[in-house]
Amino acid sequence: MAPPAACFQWSDTTRLLLRGRPLDDPAQDGATARDLHALRVAIRAEAEFTVGPEGIGRVPGGAPGWFRSRSSGTTGAAKTIRRSHGSWIASFEVNRAALGLGQGDVYAILGAPAHSLALYGIVEAAHLGADLHCVEGMRPDRQAACLATAGATVLYATPTQLRLLCDAGAPLPALRHILCGGGRMPAGLRARIAALCPNAVLREFYGAAETSFIAWGDAATPEGAVGRPYPGVEIRIAPSRGHFGEIWVRSPYLFEGYAEGGSPETRWQDGFVTVGEMGALDAEGNLTVAGRRKRMVTIADQNVFPEDIEATLLADPQLTHCAVVPLPDSKRGHVLVAVIAAPAAPGTAERLLRRGREIFGTLTAPRRVVEMDDFPLTVSGKPDLGEIARRLEAGA
Repeated sequence: MAPPAACFQWSDTTRLLLRGRPLDDPAQDGATARDLHALRVAIRAEAEFTVGPEGIGRVPGGAPGWFRSRSSGTTGAAKTIRRSHGSWIASFEVNRAALGLGQGDVYAILGAPAHSLALYGIVEAAHLGADLHCVEGMRPDRQAACLATAGATVLYATPTQLRLLCDAGAPLPALRHILCGGGRMPAGLRARIAALCPNAVLREFYGAAETSFIAWGDAATPEGAVGRPYPGVEIRIAPSRGHFGEIWVRSPYLFEGYAEGGSPETRWQDGFVTVGEMGALDAEGNLTVAGRRKRMVTIADQNVFPEDIEATLLADPQLTHCAVVPLPDSKRGHVLVAVIAAPAAPGTAERLLRRGREIFGTLTAPRRVVEMDDFPLTVSGKPDLGEIARRLEAGA
């Protein structure tokens, strides 16, 4: 395999701060500090590195211009993805041009560098020469205070992280761009962000670890859609008998392959790749994502995507995490159960069940709500569906 033409750069102009203090402060310690140090060293050495739950380190015998990341394993076993630096650098340049990003910006990252969204934001900031504040491990109110003091202008965050930031209630008028990925944005969150960050444009983007960016949208995106194809992305929807078909993508941002593990859902054809997501394109090119094909369940002869129901329930202000999982049912094929983090406030379960019936009808709405202690999450902060299902089967 020929080496890629491009390598990440860690700009000398980038100031890196962890929880409000310079990373090189002798008092900095802990896993996140060690990972940020290791990442910076690897990038400056143009060494192949790996990112995962065990931390960040160099790949023995690796090649310049490549890195590996462990996927979240939300719906199955985790996989190690290998991709070129150039596949991300291409999108850094798109973002620089489309959003006006550069050395004058101050990036804020809420998660640990082992999370793919946080890793992307960290590497983009360093490559473009912007300042970077990582506030992982702080309470949301302290994160907000740190962002305000730093004058953060660019924020990468998941919907859950944004909800917690909104709960803190601190205004962030310096923010210019908020890029939200890693899950569906619940109803009402965009309005809450607009109130706290009146000068920011909130862009929701959709992608996967294997594909990177696929589509992005803003306030003008139709309700329920994730947006139009990201610049340089070509999307095809495989024909199907229903409204949704399998999403296939071709772009400069695709991964090289799996260094470890694999997935039968990930397939290549004529330069396009699919990871088993189902969706549809409207006449204006806006993409609606239904969910993973492997998560689709049939209830009373209707195809149901649990992701739709999760997004609706997560609009409830009492929830931080929710997973909707199927259980076998002799009459309907399956019934759905909504699993939430324990302890929940009194009346939460009844409110969620009522909301589900109002939106989805009595046949396909969750039939019960289960509160689960120590709610299982993957390394990227998403519900660990495999562990949740195992606990349900065991009667936890």
